[in-house]
Amino acid sequence: MPDNARHHVRRTLHTGDRLMLLVIDKLLSSEEVAQYRAELDAAPWIDGLATAGTLSAAVKDNEQLDELSPLAIRLGNEIVRRLGTNPLFIAAALPERIYPPKFNRYAGGGHYGAHVDSAIMRVADANLTIRTDLSATLFLCDPDEYDGGELTIEGEYGASSLHMVTPVTRGARVCAFLWVQSMVRDEGKRTLLFDLDQSIQALSGGLAKDDPNLLQLTGVYHNLLRRWAVV
Repeated sequence: MPDNARHHVRRTLHTGDRLMLLVIDKLLSSEEVAQYRAELDAAPWIDGLATAGTLSAAVKDNEQLDELSPLAIRLGNEIVRRLGTNPLFIAAALPERIYPPKFNRYAGGGHYGAHVDSAIMRVADANLTIRTDLSATLFLCDPDEYDGGELTIEGEYGASSLHMVTPVTRGARVCAFLWVQSMVRDEGKRTLLFDLDQSIQALSGGLAKDDPNLLQLTGVYHNLLRRWAVV
């Protein structure tokens, strides 16, 4: 992955697994981003070390919103609801569970050195455990608001890969981030289903809804999903 992952407009969600990096533009409107930022910029931020693991504590230097604060919960719930209505996200992630979004900020040289996300995360309040099949970052800032802060990934994409955020030398990089447990655990199968879904969507624009070939492909998709999904 090139070191310019941040050079997309605000309202952008990056969601990656080991075989695919997907960019979803305009998940939020400009007005919604402005509202989020006004509230986030006025909120108290805490040291990101509060949620760092034993190894990541040595390489983590950022700020986070208290994940149990009313603001974090409200904005996080809004993001989850929006993702639930986004066809591209649903097709790519096939989400079974979503870890409640967190919010972080990098400024004044803040960075996050090379690390791997935990394979299993627990949502204590909901008494749930989530397998982190995919990770996603929602950018709540324009690229020209800060320098540095590139998300770099070593090797294949995904939560299972070593990745880092380079130091932010000007301005602030403000994002929401989350993890997804997919109904289809295997990333290769999930990618095949996504490619098939996108092909069906492309073909459906020029074919009648009852076209036998289109119906057959749709049946293949659902039969594969039925075979591979665990719900």
